[in-house]
Amino acid sequence: MPATIPQVKTLPLLIICGPTASGKTALAIELSRHFDLEVVSADSRQVYRGLDIGTAKATAEERRQVPHHLVDVVNPDEEFSVADFIRQASAAVERIHGRGKLPVVVGGTGLYIKGLTEGLLAAPSGDQGVRERLLELEREQGEGTLYRRLSEVDPTLAERLPPGDLLRIVRALEVFAISGRRLSEFQQEHAFDERPYETMKIALAPAREILYPRINRRVEQMFAEGLLDEVRHLLDRGFSPELKSMRTIGYRESIRHLQGRLTRDEAVALIQRDTRRYAKRQLTWFRRDKSIIWVDSFAESAKIQKFIEHFMQRTRSGYGQDPF
Repeated sequence: MPATIPQVKTLPLLIICGPTASGKTALAIELSRHFDLEVVSADSRQVYRGLDIGTAKATAEERRQVPHHLVDVVNPDEEFSVADFIRQASAAVERIHGRGKLPVVVGGTGLYIKGLTEGLLAAPSGDQGVRERLLELEREQGEGTLYRRLSEVDPTLAERLPPGDLLRIVRALEVFAISGRRLSEFQQEHAFDERPYETMKIALAPAREILYPRINRRVEQMFAEGLLDEVRHLLDRGFSPELKSMRTIGYRESIRHLQGRLTRDEAVALIQRDTRRYAKRQLTWFRRDKSIIWVDSFAESAKIQKFIEHFMQRTRSGYGQDPF
């Protein structure tokens, strides 16, 4: 009989994350043999209906075995933001918990997971005009201009950022220009916000010599399963190649092949290369989170089960520290 979770004020939430093709779905399915769980997908592309093969969605059989939420939520031409994900995922987690089951967030979109577990920073949204003016200033006055300005207006944040991290430097100056407040102040306030969940995060990180060939095989399998037919069908339904959903890895290259701009082999090779690069970026993102428990693969499921059992005991008894 699968174990159920206790009722506690701060909801227990298991996170399974990691790079694409690392075996996250397979691990969740394996864990469902031992725990009464439901999956909340944290994948920014699996929310789109019709993008099935190229996003490696769980199969119909896997979804019959374990309920999956936040899959097939919007059409390819509809917007779906981080805030949308947080709202819908939070509701799904509460419903799953209300059924006495373990909610398990499974996916590789780090921003979704961070937003769900930590909330969104209350800083003002971006302003393209301000951003462009800042970048122009850097070009006109030379490299390091914006970092020096940041050191003047927000020295606390400047100490934490390398001078070459232009993206974050511009964002910090953008926030200051719009609000008159330092980004470090917003971050400090956010750090004291109440967290809605008691989380345990497990990340899969197969060795590169295992992960990269797996990615290559997965791309070949996608073409064998009909990725090009899937893309043709989406285009025939009137979905523009310029849509955000259609410009993601796998779809943009397939479209270029169908337009005669790439051979099939070239499209496959590009998707493989870009997916490997994406996996590397995912690993970089998740490695910043020191609370994550890293495992090599879902083959370590017996060890992972022990982690989860301890986690459930801790949430039941209200322990404040991880026993791992």
